[in-house]
Amino acid sequence: LAQFKLFGRISILVPIALGVTLIIWFVLNKTVFGKNVYAIGGNTEAAVVSGVNVFRTIMGIFILASALSGFGGVLEAARTAGATNNYGTGYELDAIAACSVGGVSLAGGVGKVSGIVVGVLIFTVIQYGLQFIGVSPMWQQIIKGIIIAVAVAIDLSKYHKK
Repeated sequence: LAQFKLFGRISILVPIALGVTLIIWFVLNKTVFGKNVYAIGGNTEAAVVSGVNVFRTIMGIFILASALSGFGGVLEAARTAGATNNYGTGYELDAIAACSVGGVSLAGGVGKVSGIVVGVLIFTVIQYGLQFIGVSPMWQQIIKGIIIAVAVAIDLSKYHKK
């Protein structure tokens, strides 16, 4: 499946990623569940007072995250024609960095799917650029950490101004 190319050039993983992105955008922006997710992220106590079932929403978040992680794992196993229990090790730093660069607040309640997509694209360009110019993997990790620190500092500075 993952080796299939659309029009002989585009990996099938690209339209799958676009489809998943559109579905998540719809869920977060056009459903009650999505509104509840943002409400809980912004202020849990206010969400409870507003009648949001916090436990059910958080369970839904974990179920959705688990399903997407499993789906991603299946696609990665198909892409590499194999699987091992340590696939994805180190991806968490990339995910945090891409989300931070995309404007997702680590404090919660702030962020958009479009911002995450932009963050992923920016971070991917940075990562491939560092590989292209021959930066060692150790320094790539350090640079990713610096990017996260700067993004978090910018995010925190927004809250201190208020």
